[in-house]
Amino acid sequence: MIERILLSVIFLTGFTAIIANRNIIKKIFGLTIINTAAVLLFIVEGAGIGTEAPILGEGISAIVDPVPQALMLTAIVIGVCINALALALAYRLYNATGSFNIDTIYQRLSSDEHN
Repeated sequence: MIERILLSVIFLTGFTAIIANRNIIKKIFGLTIINTAAVLLFIVEGAGIGTEAPILGEGISAIVDPVPQALMLTAIVIGVCINALALALAYRLYNATGSFNIDTIYQRLSSDEHN
């Protein structure tokens, strides 16, 4: 039960970072926090199925399901790739506008559009 509460706090921290901040970098960090909470949720729920590592041996009956762990490794790799892409796009926006603030970026891009 305490694990789910802590994961909810982690998720809400990331969600708050996305909603409350106008800085693109902080929004990307919020997405990273949400991704981490989702990965941890699957690992915690997958670990509750059994108690032993999924190594075949004699006398082991309650093993942990390895599928959620394998899927979460894939999710971690995809999350890192998405973060790298988002940071690269934020860097390009910064080079074009000189700011990470969404309002400033929108203002400068719309003024360039009118000129």
